[in-house]
Amino acid sequence: MKGPVWMAEIAEPFVRVRPKVTDTNRAFWQGGGSGMLQIVRCTACGWWLHPPAPVCPACWSGDVAPQPVSGRGTVWSFTINRYRWVPGFEPPYVVASVELVEQPGLRFTTNVIDCAFDELRCGLEVEVVFAHHGDVWVPLFRPARTAVA
Repeated sequence: MKGPVWMAEIAEPFVRVRPKVTDTNRAFWQGGGSGMLQIVRCTACGWWLHPPAPVCPACWSGDVAPQPVSGRGTVWSFTINRYRWVPGFEPPYVVASVELVEQPGLRFTTNVIDCAFDELRCGLEVEVVFAHHGDVWVPLFRPARTAVA
């Protein structure tokens, strides 16, 4: 795996419900401040785990810690939300499950931005960008500018 690269921060405001930051998830929500998406990894067996947990589900080790990932992945599935669920968070927008390149099955729910709806597809290569809100950097994804390795 190549080392982490600086990921862009989106310029326009992206309204959403602010996540609750805890000691367990702090690296995920605040890693964007240093330009890196951070996911918890087991230092005993190398398994990536998200959402973060204190024990590795692969080997049961408690030796887990956040580490930067490449920020690259593919759209696993998606939907276009056309309903207004949160005031100020105007539809339509894309809700997607993105699978990171670091490990099969390493997925999380996010939004895909900067992509026409008719260009969205499962398998679309994407890269992380961050929406900054106070002490939180929300990881979002946009179509990758270069192919995923």
